[in-house]
Amino acid sequence: MTANGPNLHRRLDRRTAMRALLEYRGELLLITGLGSTTWDAAAAGDDDRNFYLWGAMGSAAMVGLGLAIARPDRRVLVATGDGEMLMALGSLATIGVQRPPNLAVAVFDNGHYGETGMQASHTTEGVELVAVARACGFKQTFDITDELGLRDFASQVHRGATTIFARIAIRADEPPRVLPPRDGVLLKTRFRRATGAERA
Repeated sequence: MTANGPNLHRRLDRRTAMRALLEYRGELLLITGLGSTTWDAAAAGDDDRNFYLWGAMGSAAMVGLGLAIARPDRRVLVATGDGEMLMALGSLATIGVQRPPNLAVAVFDNGHYGETGMQASHTTEGVELVAVARACGFKQTFDITDELGLRDFASQVHRGATTIFARIAIRADEPPRVLPPRDGVLLKTRFRRATGAERA
């Protein structure tokens, strides 16, 4: 299923998009990728159920897959950028084979490598991440360019019956960074406690 076909001229505000995905999160667990999705999740409200992958470029989708398999009782959302997803396209193949029903992958696509100087990414040259996800076995995909598509995807994050993938077209801007904690041990410990894997 695809919502709102590709349109390079329509893009959402990235902070608004992140807030929409987390507005009614319940017990949703969030894995964020390198850079802007981490800042945006922190701007929406730092939370013990957020696991920020500081500097681990290319790892977000696979960490999300492992978590979804280990905790089938919890919904898991991976929010990462187009640059990181391009670096880890092979992870989509593995997720497409495993397809845990509690996993959603959202790629915030601004068409740039924001952490290294805003160079244009391959998505500006016609690489279609939704098409890649479909080819890798994702049965439900979204190409989001407006708030209606975003709301539809957000609802599926909480009740979808299969792994879902979304490319969310966002503007290539740089709002003030909101930095969450950087202490890896702190992030790991509080996340494990939030998931019930470790007691205080």
